[in-house]
Amino acid sequence: MQTPDKAAVREVLDKVRAQGRDSLTAPEGKRVADAYGIPTPREGLATTADEAAALAEEIGAAVVCKIVSPDILHKTEAGGVIVGVEGPAAAREAFDKIVANAKAYNSSATITGVQVQQLVGGGHEVIVGATTDPTFGKIVAFGLGGVLVEVLKDVTFRLAPLDADEARSMVTGIKAAEVLRGARGAEPVDIDALAEVIQRVSALVTDFPEIREFDLNPVFAAADGACAADIRILVETGEVTEPFRPSQEEILGAMNRLMNPRSIAVVGASDQEGKIGNSVMKNLVNGGYAGEIYPINPKAEEILGHKAYASVGDIPGEVDVAVFAIPAKFVPGSLTDCGEKGVPAAVMIPSGFAETGNHELQDEIVEIAHRYNIRMLGPNIYGYYYTPNNLCATFCTPYDVKGGVALTSQSGGIGMAILGFARTTKMGVSAIVGLGNKSDVDEDDLLTYFEQDDNTQAVAMHLEDLKDGRAFVETAKRMTKKKPVVVLKAGRTALGARAASSHTGALAGDDKVYDDILRQAGVVRAPGLNEMLDYARGLPLLPTPQGENVVIITGAGGSGVLLSDACVEAGLSLMDIPPDLDEAFRRYIPPFGAAGNPIDITGGEPPSTYEATIRLGLEDPRIHALILGYWHTIVTPPMVFAELTARVVEEARAKGIDKPVVASLAGDTEVEKASDYLFDHRIVAYPYTTERPVAVLGAKYRWARAAGLLGSP
Repeated sequence: MQTPDKAAVREVLDKVRAQGRDSLTAPEGKRVADAYGIPTPREGLATTADEAAALAEEIGAAVVCKIVSPDILHKTEAGGVIVGVEGPAAAREAFDKIVANAKAYNSSATITGVQVQQLVGGGHEVIVGATTDPTFGKIVAFGLGGVLVEVLKDVTFRLAPLDADEARSMVTGIKAAEVLRGARGAEPVDIDALAEVIQRVSALVTDFPEIREFDLNPVFAAADGACAADIRILVETGEVTEPFRPSQEEILGAMNRLMNPRSIAVVGASDQEGKIGNSVMKNLVNGGYAGEIYPINPKAEEILGHKAYASVGDIPGEVDVAVFAIPAKFVPGSLTDCGEKGVPAAVMIPSGFAETGNHELQDEIVEIAHRYNIRMLGPNIYGYYYTPNNLCATFCTPYDVKGGVALTSQSGGIGMAILGFARTTKMGVSAIVGLGNKSDVDEDDLLTYFEQDDNTQAVAMHLEDLKDGRAFVETAKRMTKKKPVVVLKAGRTALGARAASSHTGALAGDDKVYDDILRQAGVVRAPGLNEMLDYARGLPLLPTPQGENVVIITGAGGSGVLLSDACVEAGLSLMDIPPDLDEAFRRYIPPFGAAGNPIDITGGEPPSTYEATIRLGLEDPRIHALILGYWHTIVTPPMVFAELTARVVEEARAKGIDKPVVASLAGDTEVEKASDYLFDHRIVAYPYTTERPVAVLGAKYRWARAAGLLGSP
């Protein structure tokens, strides 16, 4: 990519903003595009009819004439565009007509002149744009142009800036990509040229954050390149600031104190049953937390065997975390005590802040926390768990099944659902964290910690919004290279697009932005709460697949069909079984069974048939993952199937063969126990469903593809 002429863009933007304008004229847009090497047609600005004629003659081809006025943004509505003007005489006539139309449309408008531009066309119309999303900042959009962009909304988004691969993935990632590749014998467009235009736009809006919206619409894409026929640029008129973002080291330092505290003060500790301060104390004491516990209660001498103090300032030693369990109105005073004591982290359980409309009180405690450099979790949360330290700083019930999954939730209700699911399924958990109002600590702070936490192998997050989407994506991009991140996003983005006046802005106001950008970050998005919890439980158990070839082995033809459908939904690739492998499977299945994929061993087969076919599927290196469809029979009862499957998989692992295996069990209630047994042996298994095990396998594949791990040893 050529070196951009930033000085030229700076000069244009400074002039526009100095004049109090929020949009650039077409010639100004052309200068900006030229400075960044964005291809545009030959053109010039005519201030008289004679100049228009001269420009048309110089261009030597059909031209389009457009009004240039800082006061007329929608040129077509003003009668300010004439297409297909040929020759000097026609250009002179077009100039006069456009100026007359513009004056009739807005008599007070300042008319700079008429843009005389080479008429371009041919190929396919696409749109390339950028806008400023309230959550993610600068995002880039690409899709088919013209009517299709409005009707089909076949548009994809990415966070700016983009590298060449990301830009190319936008072109090839829309539903209509085949059209651009040359469907039905048509000549394909130059995809690299389009990708370069996208990359240049992303660089431009990154370098100049005062560009609010940027539209190239249409861009004509053909086999010999791409050319933007129209440019629209909107700018911010006020000061542009970036949110404060602490460094990774600063975040890690604070999160380490929060997750690994040597001492905890419970502000509002109580010895009365039913009080939140009593529950927090019990959970800390009975949960086995080994650090110092300091109850804060001016009316008590001792609580649950621990000496009580009137205030945090009276504690003789250092305090790493203060857990608040007092009414909201008393929080500012006690938080100030913590600040003067040097406490680095506060856990705000109380409600009564922004969630109830009391923004002033929340702003007050945020200011206090900033003043004393305190990182604050909440308010309006159930607290948090970190099981490696037996830390249950919450008023909920303790949780002690240790494992590699960290779970967070913005909602207390969802947090309780997470806790209940984890307890019922005995899911091994490293942390459960409530984020509530997210007045300070948010998802990217926690991801930064879990990224380097050896006790955490996967993270699942429920969120309603992101406070700083760009910080989250940058952290998630780093983390998902090593560990899966699952996100359940509730609700929609703020519909800032309603107020947008450009095409790109209008397209960017829906959930598609979250969907595309979370995918860009390598995040696995869960469609619902059940799926988020299923993924959280199953992903750490499954090894990373080494390739795309998935094989179904089933005891029932009906299950095989449903499992195949589920594979398509989950984006999995069913292997085309080569003849030699087909013959190998046929040795074990009855003549009326079906090889191919699914491999239907039929329902009446003994355990030995399941065992032989599963072993063959594991040991053939061309197969990368197995989906098992079990059908309950008296010949092979559920627990017999579960035990033989676990044994065969363990034997393969002992030989160094570790492939993802999931199972769907259809039958009477015994299949529930069999599924639990399989889960205990790292085989993701569910009773009464074909979709859930396949969805978990699909999620594992999505993460592995995004992390670039598919096929790695």
